[in-house]
Amino acid sequence: MSLFATKLVDEYGNATYNLTGLGYGALVALMLVLLILACYLTGDKAKLKTKHLVFSAVAMALAMITSFLKLFEAPMGGSVTLFSMLFICCIGYWYGLRAGIMTGVAYGLLQLISDPYIISLPQMITDYILAFGALGLSGIFCNKKNGLVKGYIVGVLGRYLFAFLSGLIFFGMYAEGSGMSAPVYSLAYNGSYLGCEAAITLIVLAIPAVNKAFVRVKQMAVAD
Repeated sequence: MSLFATKLVDEYGNATYNLTGLGYGALVALMLVLLILACYLTGDKAKLKTKHLVFSAVAMALAMITSFLKLFEAPMGGSVTLFSMLFICCIGYWYGLRAGIMTGVAYGLLQLISDPYIISLPQMITDYILAFGALGLSGIFCNKKNGLVKGYIVGVLGRYLFAFLSGLIFFGMYAEGSGMSAPVYSLAYNGSYLGCEAAITLIVLAIPAVNKAFVRVKQMAVAD
C-alpha cells in the first residue's frame, strides 16, 4: 500500500491517505485502459471506434471542467456543479450501459487523481469507483424515448445510493449533534447537493432547444 499511498494522521488521530507518484501514475493508466475498453465494448461491434473514443474523452473533459465550476460546495465534501454529472450520463445515453459504466468509473478515477480524500480502501471504492460509475446507468435508456432525461435521473439516483452508503458507513460520526440519526443525516446531506444539481439540470433539459441540441449531438456521436 505504501507504494501507492502514504498514511497521514492528524492531531486527533484521524487517518487519511495521500497518493504517491506511483499511485497517480497507476490511476492514470487504469483510467486510459477503461476508456479504451469502453469504446471496444460499444454496441455489438467489438472493435475500437476512434469517434467513440473522441466523443467520450470530450464528454469526460467537459465533466471535469464543469466539476470545478461550483455553484455551492457542502462543508464536508460534495458540491453543486455546472452540469458535470450530465456529461458523464451522456456517454451512457450515446453508447449504452457497458460503455457508460466503464467511462463513469474512469471519470471517478480522474476525480480521485484531481481531488483525493481517502480514509480507507472501501471508502475510496465507494466514493469514487462505485458512485461515479453509477452515472453510467444512464445507458439503460440508451435507445428509449426521452432517454437522456430518464437515464440522467437513474444515474444520479445510483450515485446518490453510493454517496448515502458512504456517508452512513464511513462518515456517520458527523451526525452527532445534528439531531438526526446517521441514515437520515446521510440522506439529507448527500441529497442536498445532488438533488439541487439534478433539479437545475432537469429544468435546463426541459427547454425544447436544449433537448433538441442533445438529440442532435447523439446523432453525431453514433453516426457511422
